[in-house]
Parts: sequence; structure tokens; C-alpha cells
Amino acid sequence: MLSWAIRRDLFAQEAEVLRKEFEKNKDMTDVGQIGRLIQKGQAKLQEYQHPDPYIVPYYPGGSLYARNPPFPEEMHQQLDFGRET
Repeated sequence: MLSWAIRRDLFAQEAEVLRKEFEKNKDMTDVGQIGRLIQKGQAKLQEYQHPDPYIVPYYPGGSLYARNPPFPEEMHQQLDFGRET
């Protein structure tokens, strides 16, 4: 939902509606009904998928991911800045 709603308050409203739907069905025990609810939820998830979702820049797929990879373990950092000891 965060990819669709720029404003956080709109996201919170929609998240509250979805949470109420989960809470309404949390005590369901009928296996057939649970399966139908899961299918309905997966269909809703597909409906809400954004064609170009926002990716946090430092997560895989983000613009900053692995931009500055860590140094190899065999390299060591020298902190004396050229001073002789």
C-alpha cells in the first residue's frame, strides 16, 4: 500500500480497514471457509500490487544497493594517516 499512497495518513486508513478484515475472521475454524478467505486475500494482494513499487534505496533492487560494497577481508584499514610510529 505504501507504493500507492504517498500520504501516510491515507496509508494508515487503508491499513486499518485491512486489519479489521483480518480481525473479523481470526477465530474461523472451518477449513473450507479459511481456504476461500486465503484465496480472496491473495486476489486482493494481486489487485493492490503496484506496477513499479517503491524500493528502499539500500535494499536489493534499490538505487544504492551494493554501491559501496565492503572491502575484502584481506584488506585492512590504516588509521595512522602516514605518521611514523
